[in-house]
Amino acid sequence: MGVPRGPTVTPVVASAVVLERGRRAFLPWPVVGALALMAGVLVAFGAWWGALLLAVVAGAAAWVRAPALMLVALVCFGVGFARERAWWAAPDVMTPWVGARVTLSGEWDGQFLRLADPPARVSVRPKPRVDPGRVTVAGVLVRPEGRRTPGGFDEAFWLRTSGVRTVLVGARGRAYAPEAGVRGWFRRGLNVGLSARQAALMEAVELGDRSDIGREAFEDGVAVREAFNRAGLAHLMALSGQNVALLLGALAFVLVRSPVARVRAWLLVPALGAYWWLVGESPSVDRACLMALAVLLGTATGRGRLDVYGVIGLAAMASLALHPAWLFDVGFQLSFLAVLALTLTPRVAAMVPRLGERHRVVRALVYGAAATLLAEAATLPVVAHTFGTVPLVGLPANLVAELIMGALVPLGFLAGLLGPLAVVVNPLVGVLADALLAVAQAAGRAPVLTWGNVSAAGFAAYGVFALAGVLAVLGRVRPPAFLAVAGVLALGTLLPAHLSPPRDITYLDVGQGDSTLIRANGLRVLIDGGGSPGSDFDVGARTVVPALRALGVRALDVVVATHADADHVEGLTAVLNTLPVGELWVGHRHEADPVLRAVLDAARARGVRVREVRRGDHVQAGDVALNVLWPRGAPWSAADNDNSVAVRLEALTFRTAFLGDLPSSVEDTLGLGRLSVLKLAHHGSRHSSSAALLRETAPADAIISVGRNTYGHPHGDVLDRLAGAHVRAWRTDQLGTVTWPIP
Repeated sequence: MGVPRGPTVTPVVASAVVLERGRRAFLPWPVVGALALMAGVLVAFGAWWGALLLAVVAGAAAWVRAPALMLVALVCFGVGFARERAWWAAPDVMTPWVGARVTLSGEWDGQFLRLADPPARVSVRPKPRVDPGRVTVAGVLVRPEGRRTPGGFDEAFWLRTSGVRTVLVGARGRAYAPEAGVRGWFRRGLNVGLSARQAALMEAVELGDRSDIGREAFEDGVAVREAFNRAGLAHLMALSGQNVALLLGALAFVLVRSPVARVRAWLLVPALGAYWWLVGESPSVDRACLMALAVLLGTATGRGRLDVYGVIGLAAMASLALHPAWLFDVGFQLSFLAVLALTLTPRVAAMVPRLGERHRVVRALVYGAAATLLAEAATLPVVAHTFGTVPLVGLPANLVAELIMGALVPLGFLAGLLGPLAVVVNPLVGVLADALLAVAQAAGRAPVLTWGNVSAAGFAAYGVFALAGVLAVLGRVRPPAFLAVAGVLALGTLLPAHLSPPRDITYLDVGQGDSTLIRANGLRVLIDGGGSPGSDFDVGARTVVPALRALGVRALDVVVATHADADHVEGLTAVLNTLPVGELWVGHRHEADPVLRAVLDAARARGVRVREVRRGDHVQAGDVALNVLWPRGAPWSAADNDNSVAVRLEALTFRTAFLGDLPSSVEDTLGLGRLSVLKLAHHGSRHSSSAALLRETAPADAIISVGRNTYGHPHGDVLDRLAGAHVRAWRTDQLGTVTWPIP
């Protein structure tokens, strides 16, 4: 066969071209456009590697000598850049009311409150414990906070990607009307005749509404969502291509008597549109529906089988052109990475010898295992970086769960269509829902691999591994070479994260609460874990645990629960459930307090030793010692604050103290002596940190762990006393997390 003398363009499918120059290079224009659009968004956002991505795309277009592709890349780069800039600069119509107490009425969708006048979406805290519908709530409108702890959740940015700029805090419901219309009918079908847990699962599986399932727990106290996460099944509660494929497949089966495939495709298009409208927008749903729409239209118009990468590129282009900030959304990233990996399923399955000769059930299992492994491998770095854990039983759990989902999703959708009449099918739906919950509960008990934040170098290394893996699957790289690359990269993960062991104190910003991490000479101590009384926000799981992982803390030697106040110890339950802990120190086993009892129950369930410490107890590592100063004996007061555990940290000439919520009447009896740094007791309450204590300790600096509150913390009198004693104040509500070196 002769070699073409110049580049030729041969149409292959509706959305792609094949370019030849000496050797074939498959480069669909939607892929070029999607990558260039991503580059534009990144550059507008200020990420320098967006320019690198554009250079790679432009270089590829130049290499195949395709001016048209170069033009596509430049145009899409400009669109991405402009859309990102416009999105970021868009005015906030709620600005005039920020800081004010307001009453808002709008449509509650289970996650955000949508207002009609002015047109805006608002986050509500705490979330109304009602199903979607029309609600009226009152509270104070504030700006959301950004990332204030290592590895912490950037709420402000996440809300921006969802079109939300303000948060209504301290929300109290005034009125509620259930959701009406088609959605209300559908939701009633998902609830009628089912238990609360079953109904919550069905709303998550069919509508992507996880607000109710987030409040459900199994009989052993493990949260249902946490069990799904640990089992590697969290994606089942996020609407994706699986839901679209199952529903369209079931409907296509019903329409199997249609004379030709094109007729079936035309009939499925409006059904897909109706489903899209019903469940609403999200990155994974939009990707799945856009790809399904492209395939259906291709079949309906007789264009034949479409190039899968071209279709994926078109879906990415459409999604990012409408919502450029979705590029930073974890759901968008996981959805596209997984579907890209799934394109290799036939090749990986074909590696099983004589697969075609095996029984169809065996072939189906092989294909399912290959698809699960590919999806997990492609999303591994994002999952590890975002969630801090990697499930170890994902493959068997998913194989069993997918069999259940194959029947549950279509049957549940039928129940939704039937509305209140779903009592005839929901007994079977309940059995399937219980089966899925049982799989999640059983697999959720399995151990998981904990992980910290993945650095840019880690993502790059995994990219090299993934590229080598893809080339090996395609037969371009021999297995020994791939194994060598994988081995080198695996050894790289064993390198220490720090050249020298950390030696510092980290005062975590947990809002109105306390949580402090001490790391020195291999000793790792966490004093309190924050909390959010009256809120459904889990400070321990969403702030403290991610911060510990980001700081490279995989286990703790000692956890100190100073006293039973929720803003100090509520978050420790998540810490104890997640990380190995040597000992739990308490001053008083106040079992009557439900928050402290939950902490103690978590310690007992994990086999953690619980010690009621008293003055004189201590732990030491080299030149660093942590000494208990209070309580001196049995609890002497009915007030939890009075029984707070107080400890002093000493390291050579450096001394500091942690006093919980002790009042000044107790502080003055501790005999603290001179301190380098003083952490103010009780968040700067006027009943603590007396002038006598400041004279005795004479610190140069003071740490105040405080957040938005109605208690007046830190009190003006305390701030005046600090200023009068020439003590510098470092406040977590103003500075975020504060890290202090131990000399």
